[in-house]
Amino acid sequence: MFSQAWNIYLPIIKILLKRSAGADQTLDMNRTDFERAAGGRKAKLTFSISLYKGRLQHNSIAPPPVARELATILQEDEVTRRLIREYDFEFSMNTSFQLTIKNITAPAEITEDAGNNEENSDTPA
Repeated sequence: MFSQAWNIYLPIIKILLKRSAGADQTLDMNRTDFERAAGGRKAKLTFSISLYKGRLQHNSIAPPPVARELATILQEDEVTRRLIREYDFEFSMNTSFQLTIKNITAPAEITEDAGNNEENSDTPA
């Protein structure tokens, strides 16, 4: 139902997924794309979902179809599938049809040995 609408925005979503490592990203989308996809039915078009290791996570309340189809589109595309498996993301869409993408991956632990490697010294042996 919403796959066609998500496919319109997929190229931009790919870019925003990559940029989300630095800061949260927001995409303003066209309301009519989603209302047309709903086929005149009253559908819940706001949502908040998380993808951990490429899998949709939700609490006891199942996400609306618009959110499930976004997750499916991301899992089917080769580039986005690689990104969502490597990093954890949170997606939310508000009533103004703004999609917010947050990279919620925990920062990598810094080892004590990092930067203390004397073999990489600039002085010749």
